[in-house]
Parts: sequence; structure tokens; C-alpha cells
Amino acid sequence: MRLETGAEAPTFASIDQTGQARDSAQLAGRKYVVYFYPKAFTPGCTTESCDFAERYEMFAKRGYAIIGISPDDPEKLAAFKDEYKLPFDLLSDPDHVIATAFGAYGTKKNYGREYQGIIRSTFVIDAAGTVEQAFYNVRAKGHAERILGEVTP
Repeated sequence: MRLETGAEAPTFASIDQTGQARDSAQLAGRKYVVYFYPKAFTPGCTTESCDFAERYEMFAKRGYAIIGISPDDPEKLAAFKDEYKLPFDLLSDPDHVIATAFGAYGTKKNYGREYQGIIRSTFVIDAAGTVEQAFYNVRAKGHAERILGEVTP
């Protein structure tokens, strides 16, 4: 099920790249952008993550935290964060529980073949925990810039 503007953002709990427990309650009262990507160190996911990193300060000035979520284990996320100097946390969702709650896991098509996987998606969440915007099936390149243009200071 896809999230719509105005919906309550799903609650979530996971571990980050350091193995530390993280949950949505820690973001209560804060605005944030959460993006789902299929796999660390792949070309599209690296492009998207680096684009968010390059715009991190601009998001922060507008009051938004950034969180990346993928099925990768914490060790791989730590290496990915380190390699590309990502200034935000990455959460592990190996069983796709969080992605499913956000509607970012489901049937994908690639070269005529259907399969289940992460649907590259981004969500802008306001301080009240409401979805301001939901973007599904996004293109990695230029997506962070587009999101930045959509969020209000």
C-alpha cells in the first residue's frame, strides 16, 4: 500500500550502521526525509546517497534530518557511509519490514521480468509525523535536488 500526502508516517525500529538501535520515536517533533534504496555500493544507490550528502547542509538549514534505509547489514552500511563520507545515518531493513510499511517494497519490473524488491522511494515527513510528500519509482540522479526544491524552509 502506498502512502499519500497527509497520511501518518509509519513507525519503525531498526539498527543503524553502528549497530545502535534506532526508531521513529527518536525523530518525534523533527522533520525528516527518509529514502529507500536497494543496495549499497551499486551505481544508482551510490549516486542517490552522494546527492543527498552533497545537499545535507541545505536540508539541515531547512530543519530536515536525512535517513537512508536499505536491506544491507550494518557492517556494509558502515563501509558505505565511510567510503562516501555520508553525513547521515543509514538503517538496516533486511526483512523489508520498514520498506513494506512505507510502500517501498513490492513488485518491480525490469526488462519484462517481475520480481519483489525495494522500490526506490523517498518520503518527506513533517514535525507532526505526517507525510508531506511521497515519491515512488524515483530516478537516482537528480532526485535529492528535486526533493530539496519541494521542502519548505
